[in-house]
Amino acid sequence: MATIGLDKLYYAKITEGANGEETYATPIQLAKAISADLSVELAEATLYADDGTAEVAKEFKSGTLSLGIDDIGATAASDLTGAVIDKNHVIISAAEDGGSPVAIGFRAKKSNGKYRYFWLYRVVFGIPATNLATKGDSITFSTPTIEGTVLRRNKADTRGKHPWKAEVTEGESASATTISNWYKEVYEPTYTTSGTGGSN
Repeated sequence: MATIGLDKLYYAKITEGANGEETYATPIQLAKAISADLSVELAEATLYADDGTAEVAKEFKSGTLSLGIDDIGATAASDLTGAVIDKNHVIISAAEDGGSPVAIGFRAKKSNGKYRYFWLYRVVFGIPATNLATKGDSITFSTPTIEGTVLRRNKADTRGKHPWKAEVTEGESASATTISNWYKEVYEPTYTTSGTGGSN
């Protein structure tokens, strides 16, 4: 079913342990969302045998997330891009800055009034693009766009795999608790004891 809206854009800072595994901080709101475009790049290989295709393997390699937002505050700019806030609360961006990875959560409204919820587990952002224009005869809003690279997380789940995205649609077998807790903490996958990938 098509989506007709986008809101509740959050991020969670990541702390990495000695083994590189992520621990997520409590999510905080990033900005008011205007748009979110996610494209995915797959690593692909084809094995040919007996004059034909014998096997095809496709795995997630990375993704690109482009967020259109109403504004990015000083704290979020610092957390996402590595910019520094000086003693006068001025945001200073240096050539050597590099953003630390964060988790990104948001939801998209469907035409039936239900929501589809997302967490991207590890996103590294660059410097926001700024679009400015002089005032003319009509009002034109200029808003920032921030682009990040989506990666798999280092922390393996209980199946030994490395998730890059969690997604759930309200009303489609998801528990009310899963939905109500979506922004309280970054979602951690849980599986049935058989390890087949089904959810509890």
